[in-house]
Amino acid sequence: MEKEGPLLLCGAVRGDGRVGGTLSLTADAHWEGEVHAAAAVIAGHFSGRLVVEGKLEIGASAVIHADIVAHAVAIARGAVVDGDMTVTGGQPVVHFDERRHHGHGSGR
Repeated sequence: MEKEGPLLLCGAVRGDGRVGGTLSLTADAHWEGEVHAAAAVIAGHFSGRLVVEGKLEIGASAVIHADIVAHAVAIARGAVVDGDMTVTGGQPVVHFDERRHHGHGSGR
């Protein structure tokens, strides 16, 4: 699969791919294969090899069994990452607490 711009994946893909923009995997998404992307935000399941030219953000719901090469990496606490990780930008991996607001409020 080859995509010029960004790609939002909500389903399942088996095979290799190249994404010219940001690859976004929702919490329900599964991708198995080798993927090259300009940037990526992973909340679902990924297995294989992931190469990201820019920033890779791994959400708390992510389960990744892959070798990763990325310029910069941020991992939410709770994510499962199993595999070799190479950060090419020289900065350490950033760990963060994911805070997603879903509109729950008192309405005041």
